[in-house]
Amino acid sequence: MFETLSALFFAHVLADFVFQTTKMAQSKDRFATLLVHTLAVYLCAVVALGSVAWQVAVLAGVHLAIDALKAIWVKTRDDDGINPYLLDQLAHLITLGMMAAFAPMLWENGAWTKDLAAGGLLDISTWAPKAMLLTAGILYTTRAGGFAVGKLMEPFGKGAPKKSLPKGGQMIGLLERGLIFLMFLAGQPAGIGFLIAAKSVLRFDAASKNEKAEYVIIGTLASFSWAIAIAILTLAINNGLNGDPLLEIMATKP
Repeated sequence: MFETLSALFFAHVLADFVFQTTKMAQSKDRFATLLVHTLAVYLCAVVALGSVAWQVAVLAGVHLAIDALKAIWVKTRDDDGINPYLLDQLAHLITLGMMAAFAPMLWENGAWTKDLAAGGLLDISTWAPKAMLLTAGILYTTRAGGFAVGKLMEPFGKGAPKKSLPKGGQMIGLLERGLIFLMFLAGQPAGIGFLIAAKSVLRFDAASKNEKAEYVIIGTLASFSWAIAIAILTLAINNGLNGDPLLEIMATKP
């Protein structure tokens, strides 16, 4: 089950946050855009699983339905903020978990485990699920987290520090979420405290003014919370995978 879930999670992250352009994301109210995105979801899942089983098509259809509902929400409520984004992603993640529970053998019955020679690097069934999980986890932490924090902070934009590097805040957020993710995987979550302290010192000038201080604090807490949540989710899935961990830092401690 967890091998299938890792592959489906990897496919979802690729379809939503790698192969989906900003223009596509902003034009989901067009049926043609939804169809193109759904095709990307289907193809990513097929490649990740090595399977064209009917369950993959069903998953892509459910993905289309969720995206269509989000598009209706955004259009009717004129709300493209954090709430529809979080509900959309939560619905997708729940769907992935339900499909992995309903069809746990999708990965095991796929081409990557059935048609390739056993042994050596060709036996990718021993390491591919862990590699896909690790890749999906870091992308979901950094890239998807960037969209989440951005949508959350949009209403507070008037409190944003004006004098800063172009997209400097986005890069800082991406790096800090990536570091937190790696700290959790390394079993060193205490290092997050040093990261907070370092950021507090570096942001002291911006944080010395009330309005800017609140903006920085909200953005930092949101960014850290997202990274911690996705790191915990990634570790939980990793602990259910068979075989040795891809990285020693991901090993379950006795």
